[in-house]
Amino acid sequence: MESFPVVLCEGNQPISESVFVGLCEILGTSKQVAIRRETRDIKEMVDRRVAPNVGIIGMVSGSYREGFRLMGSDVDSMFWPNNHRVIMAMSQSEYYNTANTTLIFSDRPESPPGFTLLQLLTPTTDREVQSACVIINDRVYISSSIYRELTCSTVMPNSTVHGPCGSGDIAGRKYDTAFCFVSDFWPLSASSWINRCHAWPDPEVVDDIVRNGCHFVAIGHPLGPHEKEEWRFSFSWAEQKCVYAMNHSQFLTYGLLKLFVKEVINQQSEETNELLCSYHMKTAIFWAIQQNTLPNWCPQNLLAGFWVCFKLLLKWVYEGICPNFFIPQNNMFLTKVHGSAQNRLFLQLHELYKKGLACLLQSSSIRSYIIDVLYNPRAFVCTDESIMKSEIQYDAELFFEINLKATIPTVDLHIYMKCLYAVEQLLNSPLTHYQVAMLQSLTASILQNTAFVLHNMYTNTSVNKQMYIADKISCHMLKLAAKFGCISDMLYIAMYYYKTLRYREALSVLEMTKVKLAQPYLMYRRRVDRERYTEAVGGKSWSTKMRQAVAKNIILDTRMYYINELIPEQQSAVKNWSPSLYIPVFVMLHFLEFLCYRYIDTTLSQAALDELQVLVHHDQGLYVPYHLRDTSWEILGICQQITGNLQAALYSYQQSLTQYPLNKIQTATQSRIRDVLQSTPWQ
Repeated sequence: MESFPVVLCEGNQPISESVFVGLCEILGTSKQVAIRRETRDIKEMVDRRVAPNVGIIGMVSGSYREGFRLMGSDVDSMFWPNNHRVIMAMSQSEYYNTANTTLIFSDRPESPPGFTLLQLLTPTTDREVQSACVIINDRVYISSSIYRELTCSTVMPNSTVHGPCGSGDIAGRKYDTAFCFVSDFWPLSASSWINRCHAWPDPEVVDDIVRNGCHFVAIGHPLGPHEKEEWRFSFSWAEQKCVYAMNHSQFLTYGLLKLFVKEVINQQSEETNELLCSYHMKTAIFWAIQQNTLPNWCPQNLLAGFWVCFKLLLKWVYEGICPNFFIPQNNMFLTKVHGSAQNRLFLQLHELYKKGLACLLQSSSIRSYIIDVLYNPRAFVCTDESIMKSEIQYDAELFFEINLKATIPTVDLHIYMKCLYAVEQLLNSPLTHYQVAMLQSLTASILQNTAFVLHNMYTNTSVNKQMYIADKISCHMLKLAAKFGCISDMLYIAMYYYKTLRYREALSVLEMTKVKLAQPYLMYRRRVDRERYTEAVGGKSWSTKMRQAVAKNIILDTRMYYINELIPEQQSAVKNWSPSLYIPVFVMLHFLEFLCYRYIDTTLSQAALDELQVLVHHDQGLYVPYHLRDTSWEILGICQQITGNLQAALYSYQQSLTQYPLNKIQTATQSRIRDVLQSTPWQ
């Protein structure tokens, strides 16, 4: 490092500022992180308000929920039965009606700190819980190992057990789903945490955390007396609130630690690879912030904050003790970082420590931001977040996050009514602008699906008046949804008109949609002509931008029929536990044009098919995302089969099978291939 013109040390302000700017680029500015968090929060608020008492509650947890969007990071989710509650003391049973709530007792006299046995106190109708029951000392307990095996693939089929979770891969992204139990009470063993919270987090945050209790995930301690039956205390919700309570410099320091362990520590030696993980980094920064080891966490001190945490990790590895943030007696290194592995890891970290902050030059993500300043130490580094990102970049972030979350997977009309009521209630509470935009898009989705549920309910009724009224309400809801939502939401009106044999009305809507989708300022999947977008909608409200300039993919609930031609694909997805069918908006546009024109003008129908064929064959991911090419090729094949071009249809179906199976439609595709082969005269 002697060749560099300035010394790389923790007190070097320009380098800290440059790394701050780089991390804002990699991990997001505070505004981007707020968009990610607040859109998820408001979605879960709606979900919780409509969740039935006897049902499963879900929560996104981990890095994704905290606001990170790092490539390769897992999406973690937790699920628990809403009518089961864990109590910490028998006196707490008085808060529950045992007629509709199953009580479980956290019984931990022999378990290591941070672990417990769960004793079933009252009867349960949950089959998995019943099947996981074991007898210990004449008492009924829920075995964590049995429960984990039984629930591993409940959310995603063919998952494999990984720790307390079921793990797998969707579209290249790993997921972890943990089935657990919830307690409304804060555990006594974590009471010391409350007493430590003098300066951080704020008292309001601490009260909120304690009031919401904790969870129990299905994994025992390897050294515990009942490893296969024990459960681990989980503070995922509390950790999320603590991360939310960080300022942005602290959050980016946490992100820098995650990058450091992934790109530096875990890349140096196979022997020590993954001895340290992101959770250890989170624990380190929690302790560092709470112990006030750095008085001022700001862009100028970012590397000083990193170094404080790194030295804390080094100390923990040397001692072989990593104290859990909430239950310090729980040493998270106990069975992992010990013996020869501990010695090797310490030597590895100590070598990095001797290099000082120059060790960060080994991070592929951070290296360039350090070198830029080392070669040009007098360069001005601006850490003002307000000028780091443009209005368009924030718009793209918001609409991308909204489009990921704006669905309620149900076909129950009653639940949709509860959703609309929940939205109405939330609109009367304090909301951020991001949350208002999220609710707006969510309302459009609720209205659309309600319209189709209503139509399907009255399709076979013999009472014409009921059908007429239901149809009128459905049409009104779909038009209202188009006013709330984005350009793509107009296609649900066209789908409904096609379903109800109103082909000319459908084509009229499709023509309007086509014009809007052809606008040069259209934003689709973060892709946009910045100059034209700014000219057209710059400075306008998000509501206006959404209606005039934003398109998203079409999402069909697999249990609700929208277009008869896609029923086999939906049935295939349902059999494979896939709740939604995703179709690129431009593919759906041409598909609907083709279907409607078949009844009006065969020449125009063929023209629509030609456009669809060119799109699917030649698009390079611009209008047909690579992960949605399975449905795109499938729809092209359906259209070709309808026109009698069986050879082309066969090719399209075969292409569909070679794509990433995101939509789980392979069963339908294989069935269509058999039909084509049986009908082929040249066979």
